Parts: sequence; structure tokens; C-alpha cells
Amino acid sequence: MTTIKCGNMTFSDIQAILFDKNGTLEDSEAYLRSLGQKAARMIDAQIPGIGEPLLMAFGINGDHLDPAGLIAVASRKETEVAAAAYIAETGRGWFESLNIACQALEEAEKYVGKTPSPLFPGSLEVLKSLSSAGLKLGILSAATTADVQKFVITHQLRDYLELEMGVDEGPGKPDPILFLQACQALDVEPRTTLMVGDSVGDMQMARDGKAAGCIGITWISNSGNVKGADVVINQLDEIQIVEA
Repeated sequence: MTTIKCGNMTFSDIQAILFDKNGTLEDSEAYLRSLGQKAARMIDAQIPGIGEPLLMAFGINGDHLDPAGLIAVASRKETEVAAAAYIAETGRGWFESLNIACQALEEAEKYVGKTPSPLFPGSLEVLKSLSSAGLKLGILSAATTADVQKFVITHQLRDYLELEMGVDEGPGKPDPILFLQACQALDVEPRTTLMVGDSVGDMQMARDGKAAGCIGITWISNSGNVKGADVVINQLDEIQIVEA
């Protein structure tokens, strides 16, 4: 059991820490913004006039990505369904609308996904340190499991992680079942597990899952994005091991 200190909060008897991916470990803002812009343009080419409303729905305004917006925090399936709903408003059938949305996001992903997003500064060092202290570490992301695995391989993180979990089918964040399933996969109790994330969904999921604590990270210093956190940090290296 390990004691973790974060700001003015101390968490005792910790066995595991789960991390969100986008916006927590991975500086994915540029990628997600480009993904949404490309998908919106592709859909607009088929259905003129829908591009701008879609960008707003995605949480994209010019060069700004809302870190609490749809494309930043929703699962892939949720993003597809939301885009399809806008398409369906033009009078197209639901299955046609869903097909257009899925194809556009898939094509956009191929186009913008050639350059991997970087890790946030210090992320690798923090994972190394926490793993060396004997903590079980995992990623619990709204991205697909395949995306999580690709991220882990790209940045050579597999030596430090025991879980690479995304959302493929079924419930997404903030459903606590995801947190509970992750704890079960790591063979730890929720009450001994911390959640580190950059969204309200991460905080609510962990709270409802009876986590040991919720650490909100906001690299852009906007604590409103992590409402419900027990403590808010601006860099991952603020997670300190007090006693191992």
C-alpha cells in the first residue's frame, strides 16, 4: 500500500492509479481539432451547410477546441451518434445518417492520424516513478481500446502499465461500471484506486465507483473542466509518493 500526496490532499493505502488518455497523458488537442474539422468538411461536401453546426457540436471554434466539448471527451461511438443526429435533421434516414458519420470520421482519422500526438511533459517520468514504487497503473479512456493500445505502443509505455482499456461497445463515461471493470481487471478494490483525468466525466465516474480519490488535471488551468475532483493539479508530477 502506498501513500500519495497531491497538493493539500493525501491518499492512503493506494494500490492502483488509473489515467485517462486524451488531455491527461496525451497532448491530443491539435489531433482532435483536426479530426473534427476534417470530418465536418467531408460531411459538408455531401450535405452543404452542415459543416459549421457540426463544428459547434464537436466543440470546435476556429483554432480553439473546447476541452469539455464532444470530440474531446466523448467516446467514438457517442461522437458518431451525435454527428448522425445532425445529419438526420436534414431529412435523411437514421441508418444512412449514421453511415455517413461513421465513414467521415474513419476517413478523417486516416488523414490526420499519421502524426502521433505527443505525451504531455513529464508523463513518462511520472509513470516510471509510480510503477517503480509498486503501484498498478492503467489507462481508462473514452477512446477505443485499439487507440489506447496504439498510443501505448507508440510511446513505449507498456513496461509501466498493466491495463490498456478503452470504450468499444456498451456504456461510456461517466458510467461507473467502466471504473469497476478496470479495477477488477487490475485485481484491486475501487477504494484503493485513484482516478486521474481531465473531465467532469472522469470525476463523476470515479466518485460513483467509490474510488479512493479523483485527481483532476487541467494543463490549461481551467478547474471548471474537472468539477467534482478531490484535488486539481496542473502537471502530472504533482502526484507525489510519500510512502511506499
